[in-house]
Amino acid sequence: MAGISGHWAFAFGVLGNIVSFIVFLSPIPTFYRIYKKKSTEGYQSIPYVIALFSCMLWMYYAFLKTNVTLLITINSFGLFIETIYVGVYLFYAPKKAKVYTVKMLLLTVVGGFGAIILVTQFLFKGVVRGQIVGWICLVFSLCVFVAPLGIVRKVIKTKSVEYMPLLLSVFLTLSAVMWFFYGLLLKDINIAAPNVLGFIFGILQIVLYAIYSKKERAVLKEQKLPEIQKPAVIVEDENTNANKKLPELTQEQIIDIVKLGLLVCADKVHVATCPNDTNCGVKATNNVENIPKLQTVEAN
Repeated sequence: MAGISGHWAFAFGVLGNIVSFIVFLSPIPTFYRIYKKKSTEGYQSIPYVIALFSCMLWMYYAFLKTNVTLLITINSFGLFIETIYVGVYLFYAPKKAKVYTVKMLLLTVVGGFGAIILVTQFLFKGVVRGQIVGWICLVFSLCVFVAPLGIVRKVIKTKSVEYMPLLLSVFLTLSAVMWFFYGLLLKDINIAAPNVLGFIFGILQIVLYAIYSKKERAVLKEQKLPEIQKPAVIVEDENTNANKKLPELTQEQIIDIVKLGLLVCADKVHVATCPNDTNCGVKATNNVENIPKLQTVEAN
């Protein structure tokens, strides 16, 4: 029976590694944008510093245990990728943000983690040391899982899911499920307990996304309805564009056209008044042919 639970624990641990791997890679688009724009654009470094500190804590706890190898593998990757994120942030952040990030690193990674190692190494031994570190990890994980309550509150207040990505919520929920069963099958409450809260908050975020995204689409649809009835404006714009395509005549061309009209009219009158004069037709033809700028008008 113990062998079967061990196999199931290994299976859930592998699935937890896969899902957590995707969660750790989810900020890559954000940092690619930072790299392209050479600026952090108001992004905060706190999530990445806290994630780095969390990975270090779980790594320390895993080394004190004997049956949580898969906890070591995923947190090793998390430690690596979060270090890169913090490094990129420090490279492109403005001076004020850099100073704040360095202070956070000194407070958590150096001060906090260093103090935990010193206290547990010198004051506790054996199994008790592992239990103390486990309880520290449990409390810290609960604080991390409570953090999304700020996003939930913002979604309810603004009635918008703009700041709550659905895919990340789904993967965080799946991660909580996998690690809960991993800890449960290993009978490790320090791993299982925090993920119960993580699962509850994950489901809450997904439900809120479903509710408010549907309302948001309905509002957008209502706002777009009045914009459909605008045929008069479109026709007017087309007429305006058609008028703009007509060539503009210069003052000289207009004078030539007027002269041409007057000459043609004069010749017709002359032909009508002297039908017996054989030179009338010749004069009219010569007058029309001697107009110098007729070809210019036709070309334009």
